[in-house]
Amino acid sequence: MNLKNKQIIVLGAGRSGRAAAALALRDGADVSVHDASAEITGLPEGITAVPNASVSTGEASRCDLLVLSPGIDGETEFVKAYAANAGEMIGEIELAYRFYQGRIVAITGTNGKTTTTELVQRMLSFSGISCLACGNYGVPFAEVVMLDEAPSAVALEVSSFQLETIAEFHPDVVIWLNFSADHMDRYPTLEAYKNAKLRVFENLIADDRIVVRAGEDIGDRCAETLTFSTEASADYHLDEQWICRDGERLIDLSSTRLRGLHNAENVMAAFAACEPLGLDAATANEALCGFAPPLHRCELIRTLDGVEYINDSKATNLHALDSALRSQGRKIVLIAGGKQKGLDYTELLPRLRETTKAVLVFGEIASQLSETFAPISPDVPTVQVTNLEQAVEQASEFAEHGDTILFSPGTSSFDMFSGYEERGDCFRRIVKELK
Repeated sequence: MNLKNKQIIVLGAGRSGRAAAALALRDGADVSVHDASAEITGLPEGITAVPNASVSTGEASRCDLLVLSPGIDGETEFVKAYAANAGEMIGEIELAYRFYQGRIVAITGTNGKTTTTELVQRMLSFSGISCLACGNYGVPFAEVVMLDEAPSAVALEVSSFQLETIAEFHPDVVIWLNFSADHMDRYPTLEAYKNAKLRVFENLIADDRIVVRAGEDIGDRCAETLTFSTEASADYHLDEQWICRDGERLIDLSSTRLRGLHNAENVMAAFAACEPLGLDAATANEALCGFAPPLHRCELIRTLDGVEYINDSKATNLHALDSALRSQGRKIVLIAGGKQKGLDYTELLPRLRETTKAVLVFGEIASQLSETFAPISPDVPTVQVTNLEQAVEQASEFAEHGDTILFSPGTSSFDMFSGYEERGDCFRRIVKELK
């Protein structure tokens, strides 16, 4: 791709937008960054900042290429005003792809992306293949492309928002972990959300590989397809603590710090994706020794009086909450709640009946959850509280020796916190202060 002397507008001044702008500038483009905020900072010298951007700003603009940041909905009048006067509209992932020469393992799905992305990076690195995690996790893809020595491969986490603006993007391997309702505050229908994610497959060819959880409906695809599951028949499956393929034991999970069935599936997916790039089972086992799962994902904070306190603040949707519930081997006192995202929690009732002894709900969605969870069972109370401190306090009263207090909100945090990280850090602090 040659951007020399082209007019480029980057819409959105977050880290992804700034990285896209810097890459375009490096290639000789005339670059401006437009954002609706009153102030834009952190831009490299030579890039024009256009704050207070509006529909009228877009209508007056002209550019050869419009690069849209993933946090901005492309269906708004704001974006359409800019797109009407642009030669082409793409996202930062697509822009970076057009400059990158290495191998790409793209990881998508509703849940498990971050852990699997880290696993792919670690496994390939242990195989002697330079690899960096980037995209929706880690650093923007464009920042990786601009390194003095770009890695031979990237573990690229891609969200539905990022996939909305691809065109030529063609990974070598795609991991499709799972799909369930999420982001219904952005998408008009569940089908629209899924169709955005399915775009990850649209440029694959027969020589590529797809790694998909058994039972997931991704349609007919031309690439080689391998399946994984801890619950159904699949190419990669679990036998006690061993990950197996066609009955052959490959990876011993008992020697790792990875807990739960969901993490077993993440390892299966990462291993299957890395095999065609040169990974073998012995190297994978070596890579997993000492691997620490990301914070806020089924993270054991402490055991107090025989009760485990688990921080799963990264569970921002139904599937993540369900995965956390099924991954625990003890009876659960659940703490859930947060922002209203338009999700239907009734589908969780069977799992809650199997796994919980009490549920504490809080946040913007507390009243809805209290009503929805009331039919769990007469023996499983649902209690509405005002904040996380109160939730932990009352959960501790319900829990007995041998139980787990699971903080798995099942929705996002923006009603009370800046993000799931702050929310999880708050839970960790509260738990560590318990006497």
